[in-house]
Amino acid sequence: MALHVLHYRHEDHASWGVVRNGTVTPIPGEFATTAQFIAANPIERLKELDGPTIPESAVQWLSPITTNQQFICQGANYRQHMIESGMDPDAKKFNMLFTKATSCIVAADSPVVKPSHVRFLDYEIELGLVLKKDITSCRIITDADLHEYIAGAVIVNDYSARDIQIPQMQFYKGKSYRTFGPIGPYLCLFERADFARLGDLELTLTVNGSVRQKDSTANLVYGPAETLSEISGVHDLYVGDLLSTGTPAGCALSVPSPMKQRLAAALSEEAKWKMFMEIQASRREYLHAGDVVESRIASRDGSIDLGVQRNQVVDQAS
Repeated sequence: MALHVLHYRHEDHASWGVVRNGTVTPIPGEFATTAQFIAANPIERLKELDGPTIPESAVQWLSPITTNQQFICQGANYRQHMIESGMDPDAKKFNMLFTKATSCIVAADSPVVKPSHVRFLDYEIELGLVLKKDITSCRIITDADLHEYIAGAVIVNDYSARDIQIPQMQFYKGKSYRTFGPIGPYLCLFERADFARLGDLELTLTVNGSVRQKDSTANLVYGPAETLSEISGVHDLYVGDLLSTGTPAGCALSVPSPMKQRLAAALSEEAKWKMFMEIQASRREYLHAGDVVESRIASRDGSIDLGVQRNQVVDQAS
């Protein structure tokens, strides 16, 4: 059964622990990075961990992914999200891959800081998968051997400044502002049997209590094994690296229909992006200071539950 691990700070000291029933059992040892923690702590050993506990309410959450790890993302990877983005999921024959700056990584309960020049701040709940094995050559990875490469899963929210990302064609820049990558609260370590439920996880995101995104990993277009195989042919992956697998439909971003996009292609650059900004300005779904975003990922049977991520939007201090 999957196991909750928390990276936390207690009495000015950063530690790792196993979470059970609202208490944290500290894991012996010093692990400065996610890679060091995973390499030294197989789930089989942690399941037997016992000893003094700390109330989870008494600790400060830290991100279970440390900032030295790679933060790799998939774009438009749920069928309905592709459709609302003007793509045909049955015709799209490529995986959209990009990275986020690791300096955007924060704990699951951190505020999300909206830069003063950003008008259209969007949310994107995603399932994150954490590597437990280096991949430094081209590999063909299958669902049957995925357990050899993945340690477990985390909740990721891929916050995005759409007025930077889209007009400037800058995925990296628009998605990498500091605080735009809350992760956790837990690193949910998997046993081999848990991988059968990877296609049965439900993602739910609310803003101020109202559901904005809700879908199942059954609707992923490119699965984890297929994606890791593709990435392995491009560059190296290492223990502790994060693969964020895409977001469902329901984002604030409004993408013009294919017909409108063809019409816009005939416009000048200035006119095209003016129209884009006007369309986005009419969308009330974009985030503003004071909004509270909550993200949950769990299997239907409850055997995998990644916890709840809660972020409040704040304006950048002047």
